[in-house]
This record gives sequence, C-alpha cells and structure tokens, in this order.
Amino acid sequence: MKIDLHKVRRIVHGMTVGTNTILERKGARVALVTTKGFKDLLEIGRTQRNAPGSLFQIKFSKEKPLVPRTRRFEIQERLRYDGEVLAGISLPEVDQVSQDIVRCRAEAVAVCFLHSYINPKHEQLVKRRLAEKLQSALISASSEVVTEYREYERFSTTVLNCYLLPVMDRYLGSLEEELQLRGYRSKLFIMSSNGGACTAAQARALPVRTILSGPVGGVNGALFAAQKAGLSHMITYDMGGTSTDVCLIEDLAPVVSSENKIRGFPLKYPQVEINTVGAGGGSLARADMAGVITVGPESAGADPGPACYGKEGTEVTVTDANLYLNRLGAGLVLGGKIRLDRGLAEKALMSLSERLGGMDVRRLAEGIIQIAVAKMVSSIREISIEKGKDPRDYVLIPFGGAGPMHAVPIAEELQISRVFIPKYPGNLSAMGLLASDLKLDLVKTHLRLFQELQAEELPEVCRELAAQGENILMGEGFQREEMRARFSVDLRYLGQAFELNVPYEPEVEPMEVLRQRFYRAFREVYGHGKEAGEVQLINVRAAVIAAVPKPSLPAEAPGDENPSGEAGREVRDVYFSGQVVRTPVYNRESLRPGNCLEGPAIVEESGATIVIFPEWRGKVDPLGNVILTPSLSRK
Repeated sequence: MKIDLHKVRRIVHGMTVGTNTILERKGARVALVTTKGFKDLLEIGRTQRNAPGSLFQIKFSKEKPLVPRTRRFEIQERLRYDGEVLAGISLPEVDQVSQDIVRCRAEAVAVCFLHSYINPKHEQLVKRRLAEKLQSALISASSEVVTEYREYERFSTTVLNCYLLPVMDRYLGSLEEELQLRGYRSKLFIMSSNGGACTAAQARALPVRTILSGPVGGVNGALFAAQKAGLSHMITYDMGGTSTDVCLIEDLAPVVSSENKIRGFPLKYPQVEINTVGAGGGSLARADMAGVITVGPESAGADPGPACYGKEGTEVTVTDANLYLNRLGAGLVLGGKIRLDRGLAEKALMSLSERLGGMDVRRLAEGIIQIAVAKMVSSIREISIEKGKDPRDYVLIPFGGAGPMHAVPIAEELQISRVFIPKYPGNLSAMGLLASDLKLDLVKTHLRLFQELQAEELPEVCRELAAQGENILMGEGFQREEMRARFSVDLRYLGQAFELNVPYEPEVEPMEVLRQRFYRAFREVYGHGKEAGEVQLINVRAAVIAAVPKPSLPAEAPGDENPSGEAGREVRDVYFSGQVVRTPVYNRESLRPGNCLEGPAIVEESGATIVIFPEWRGKVDPLGNVILTPSLSRK
C-alpha cells in the first residue's frame, strides 16, 4: 500500500540501532579527553565483578573499554568537589591534544572532567576549542550527557554516547533526508529508552537515550491498551523471533531506572526496566554433549529462519515445534509470502529426535516449548518475585508475534489468573510508538541532609528543572499548556553508597511525607530499615512531558455469547499435554464483544495466534481485547 507522506502528520520510529551497535562493538573510533591522572578510570571502574558467577571464575576477563589507552588523553585541569577552580585550562595544551586526536583518527571525542556536573565551564571551553581544530569529529561533553555525580558512570555513559554518535547521525540523517524527498513535512520522532519520545535532532545529539528504543514501544502499546480497558497493574511480555522482553507496570507506570548496564558498561541514563531473555519463536533447539535439550539464545533469524519457512533452515525452532503440534496452522502465510511447511518442521524434529536416541517427536516438540516457557517464567520472576512483587497481583499482557501462543502456560506457572491479549498483538509496538508522549528527563545533584533543607529549597530546584525542560520543548514547537512535569528524588541513609528513587510532589507534600516514603521504599527493597535514620538527598529529577494526540480505540458492536459461523475456520487436531484434542479454530477479525471461547481453542489473526489451552476460556471485551481466565472446572 502506497502512503502519501504529504498527508502524514507524525512519524515515530523505534529501533535497535544503538543496542546492536554496542553489543556487536561496531561503533565509532572514540577518543577520551579527561583530567590529569584519570585516563585509566574506564578500566579501573568500581573494581567489581558484576557478571553472574564471575566472582568464582579464575579465568574471568573484564570487557575491554570502548576507548583503548592509546586514545585517552589528559589535560592539566582540576575543579574542587563544589566546582571551584583549582587549576585552569591551558589552550596550548588543548591544541596539542587535538593534534594527538587527529593522529589517532578518532571519529568522536568524549570530554570528561572531574566535577563538571556542578561546573561545566572547563568542559565547554575544551569542547569549543576541539570543535575548531577537529571540524570532522563529533564531540560530547559529559556535563551535557549526565548532569549528576559519580565520575565513572558519567564518563562511561559519555563514551557510549560518542560510540553511537557517528552511527546514529548517519542513520537518522539519511532517514530524515529520504522522508523529506518523499514528501514528509513534519518532524521525525524517535522512541526513547525512558518511555517517551524525542525528536530526531535530540536523538542525534544524545543517541545514548535510544538504547532501548525498540522494546519500550511495545511496553507503551500494552500500557495504552490496558489503560483503555481499566487495568493498572500488569506484567507485559513481548515475544518476537529472537528474544522476549518483560516489564512490570504498577499504577500505569513502568519502573524507570537510571542505573543500567549494557554489555557490562555503566549507562547512567533513565531507562524503562525491561528484562530480556533469549527465547523467541526463532530460538534454536539443540542437544548438547550430554543429550540435554537447550533452547536459545541462538536464533535462526529471518534468513534462513525456522525450518518450516522453507529457506534452507534445518535446525528446530520454537516455531517449528508449535507448527508440528498444530498450534500454528500449516495454511498460515507470514508477511504475505512465507507459507509454513509442517513437513519441513517434522523433518527437523525427526533429525533432533535421532540425535537424542529416538525420543517421541511429539514429546520432543512439547518439551521444546516447555523449556522456552520456563526461560520466560524465570525472566518474569526476576522483575517480580525477586523484587518483592507477587505476580498473582498482576494481569499478564502477551504480545509480539509469538506472545499469545504461550500466555497460558506462563500464567499457570506464575499462578496468574487473568491474561489480557490486546487487539493486533503482533503490531502492538507500532501503536505504542504513536501513543508515546514526548518526554525529557533532567537531573540535578543536590547533596544535602534532610534536616538542613529549607522549606522552599527542594520545591525551588524542582521548578528550575521543570522550567528548563519546558523551554527545551517549547523550542521544539510545543505549547506550555500541553506539558506536565513529574518529580522524584534520590535518597539514602547517611553513610550509604547507593540511593533509592522515590516520587515527590513538591507543591503538595511536606518533607516528612517524603522521608516516610523513603523508609517504606527501603523496607520494600531490602526487607528491613530504621525509621529514625538520618536521610540524605542526592539528586532531584524531573520528567517534563509534552502530550501528543493518541490513536483511537473505539468500542465494537456487541455479539452473542457464541461466535457466529463466520468466525469459525476449521476444527484441528492439536497436541496438548500428551494428548491429541479436537480444537476449533477462530478468525479473530470475525469475533465480536461478548463472544466466549471455551478451551481448547485457537484464534488466528494477521501477525499472531492465540492458543487457549484446555481448562481455560476466552472472552472478547467491548474494545475487542481477548481476556483469558481459568475455566470453572479448573478453579
């Protein structure tokens, strides 16, 4: 279908360019300019082993820094912790460093000085001087990327930003140019890791904010659909071809963390907390030397893809297992051109069965799916049970091409009694992009003991941050009345090394309410806490949000309890729990609100398949969502 871009009001783009660039280490050649004596900070770090099990690995090897020592340069400058200048900048020294950078052929330069978060003058001066001397290099100052203390995390995040700068600049620049050539006249917006969108210009300047651009769109889509349906607490899981992304949402807000890592590198930028596991429809099932079946993290990818695609893939995937068990229809056509071939799936399963000593092929296929389910359940436990949250208190929202197929066994393992499957689950991420408001995160380090804070001191900092964010968004064409601001603060007990983030409403909440909220948050996270402990304020955070028009989700005309004849496609023999069961197959587009589906049943639509297991039932709500619950016999 050809789209007239002259008529398109807004394009929002989600991507994995930043993530893949870092994971594959295919970013720019970066140079680092830092304070004298601190060129090895990126390697020293926190002197911790953070990889799982690494504490006891005698052959543990730390990830190599993105900037080798030969491309790190020092300048004799120094600021005190409060921003006072102890040693100024020598411009001839900066010019010498610029010549060294030219010789090492750096494409981007990270300027990272101590305490620049509180006084950025030295960084800005050096950045301007280097820009004059290095006209082809892209430059980032740490005071522009992370405006808070902790130099290792700030330096690391700035280096990551530089690592992505040329890649993202070329990618988004060419995309904007092509869109303009085809008639698009509005701004291009990019999904940001913090749960909001940003302009392409902002993403090109700070590409580090787009690391989770792709997965966050799906979370926002689930959040948008759930909010329209009146839900507030949910666990989302997006199962695609290679991996599954899970996220916990409370009171219509996902958890956003500013303490993150990617490939072992600290990333101090607000991100929605999404847990990813290597289990998707294309995850490969293999037998190891001991005859144990593994599923993922390796994937068949799109080419050759699962064996059933008929593109010369020979290894078994989760998709092949579902097709062989008839949970996927052999007549389905993916992407308008790939017709699934059950015979090829069976051939691949038979080959794996022979390597396992002749295991029953149906048992093997079901076992592959159970292993994939176990990996997804484990990932959900990490974001719920291991953080003091009971998954039984949440609604499970599956989406992605493969998500609704595995929702019931995941819900059973977690004892979740309600599964919410939105309309168009295979395309939910796209709707999430369109439903995403613009969001700008700002932070200011403000080290103070609670008892020393004046009554208006903290509200005044909040107002300053809000005004700063509003001015930036107004420069992008938004009106002040379209904006709102949310605030939070980082607090800790005096003497601790790390803090907790708690929400704050500066105009309505007294300080004592904030103190008590911190005590409760500490007990929830750590299981203990003291009510009389002295509290220290570390950072003040503001999220300034500009609202955008949302997609409409109109209610549909109701139908009877039983689906009409046109909704039924066929009756199929499907394998469940060791037995073949005659299972009706429905066309989701023909279902109407009020229709009830007793399991076992299968609902097919373009882009996804819902599998309703025996002893479960589905019901279509007024907005066309399918709600799965255990049947009365199971209860």
